[in-house]
Amino acid sequence: MNAAQHTDPAPVALVTGASRGLGLALAHALAAEGWQLVITARGAAELAEAETALAAVTKVVALPGSIVDDDHRAHLAEAAEGLGGASLLVNNAGSLNGAATPGTEPLPRLADFPLPDLLELFEVNALAPIALTQLVLPQLRAHSGAVLNISSDAAVEPYPGWGGYGASKAALDLATAVLDREETQLRVWAIDPGNMRTRMLQEASPGEDISGEPLPAQVAPVLLGLLRDRTPSGRYRAEDLAAAPAAGRGGR
Repeated sequence: MNAAQHTDPAPVALVTGASRGLGLALAHALAAEGWQLVITARGAAELAEAETALAAVTKVVALPGSIVDDDHRAHLAEAAEGLGGASLLVNNAGSLNGAATPGTEPLPRLADFPLPDLLELFEVNALAPIALTQLVLPQLRAHSGAVLNISSDAAVEPYPGWGGYGASKAALDLATAVLDREETQLRVWAIDPGNMRTRMLQEASPGEDISGEPLPAQVAPVLLGLLRDRTPSGRYRAEDLAAAPAAGRGGR
């Protein structure tokens, strides 16, 4: 390679909730495809373990903290900018029931949902992803990038006990659809990954056997197909993406 030649820097992805579950699986899948990463999660110890594993594959910046915190979100955006600017934002971090006041059910009925917990639930699942997207948008615009918001079937199906979680994800779904209309140079996706063998699902289903559900590592490659195919913006279910041929999904 002579002095006139150069290689483009590796793209940058910012992934929240990346210490376990789908967020960690997506981080590993992105790293395997050459992406640089900024990852975050509330659990510092688990995030450090994820950082160690990912650092063997790619450049990674791990910043523990809550996405509800204004300063933390600013630090995440700054870290992504320091790597060259984000081409992908994955809003994966989420909460099942907010602060989970001791003594409450894992999935309280709306009639019994403590309002402070419900407020935190909406802050984590809807407001914070919107706020982080606002901060990262200039980087995403510069790279004609993408936003991947993790949704749920509870956003569209009225399951008893899932009212708070589902309503917060429905709010994120609508924000995703509006962002698509307003940021036409980007790809903006809301994805229902379906049930997965995760800690969150087990917490929502105490005592139930979830061993038959797919692992997050099986779902993550399906979601990355959106990036490879430059799939049109919209709301998708992972099981539909897995069943559909890639041809014909490109273009806007």
